[in-house]
Amino acid sequence: MGKAKVAITLDVASVQRIDQLVKNRVFRSRSRAIQEAVREKLERIDRNRLARECAKLDPAFEKAMAEAFMGKDKPDSNALR
Repeated sequence: MGKAKVAITLDVASVQRIDQLVKNRVFRSRSRAIQEAVREKLERIDRNRLARECAKLDPAFEKAMAEAFMGKDKPDSNALR
């Protein structure tokens, strides 16, 4: 995947914290620290969106749909009675 340069503005305290992490070799550069922070945040947003969508599902309906699909090739047990 390609990369693009962007300019950002951070408060001095954040830059100092990032610089300390770079100095302690947690990250190899400021750029790498910010890239990882943005990637982690975007992944968290995606997970939260998935969780919200999953919460909208009706478990009973989903179970009935799964059972109907799984039983498609089998005779209906109620029809045999």
